[in-house]
Amino acid sequence: MMRRTALILLAVILACGAEPAVAERLVVSLSNQRVAINSNFVGEELVLFGTIEPDAGKTPLRSAYDLVVTVTGPRQTLRTRRKQRVLGIWVNVDSREFVRVPSYLAVLSNRPVAQIAPRDTLRRLQIGLDNFLLPQRIGPDIADTVRDEPFRLAFVRLQVRQGFYREITAAVTFLTPTVFRTAIPLPADVPTGKYGFDVKLFAEGAMVARTNSALEVTKAGIEQYVADAARDHGFLYGLVTMLMALLTGWIASVVFKRD
Repeated sequence: MMRRTALILLAVILACGAEPAVAERLVVSLSNQRVAINSNFVGEELVLFGTIEPDAGKTPLRSAYDLVVTVTGPRQTLRTRRKQRVLGIWVNVDSREFVRVPSYLAVLSNRPVAQIAPRDTLRRLQIGLDNFLLPQRIGPDIADTVRDEPFRLAFVRLQVRQGFYREITAAVTFLTPTVFRTAIPLPADVPTGKYGFDVKLFAEGAMVARTNSALEVTKAGIEQYVADAARDHGFLYGLVTMLMALLTGWIASVVFKRD
């Protein structure tokens, strides 16, 4: 009898500690799953549509939601340098390496992320430029730093200035209480590779649903041929480039030769 009572108590404790059943699910679709970059590419704006649907047998949908879309580009290792004026000349005096951080990072939401969820939730889920993990190499160690660390602030500021990082707090529009859309801007010099889309749905400060999508940005036409040649046949590519430069210089000397 005591053993049976203990088992019942354990089941109640586990049931109370379990996460509540998710009542919503997200269905999203991109306007384009593949972006081709050619010689006249000047950037592109993708559109993500989505709906909020109830899970079968779960409670009805709520009346108000918040949505955050985080877009991350291919991971790269980048370096930020700090300049200082020495004897009237600006020189690099220090630098910091950011290890495998997104080459492109966009945070799109229907309102400021600080109003969507508590700060610890935003930090845990890496929502917003201030909360996204950007590991740095500090001596022999690699770790993230506080959001107001000078090198981190400078790195994010430079990426924002170039259009590679952005946080837009009114980018998600709810067309109906359960249908939404957002536009994802890609700059003209967007890095090529695979991009991930992480869509999070919130209600009353808690995440209630999440889904993912992806697209690929590739070079097309002569740009793709040149990129492949440089990557796969580096020596021949360099030799041909040098010969073309010499030929161009010789032709110019002949054409503009003075008597």
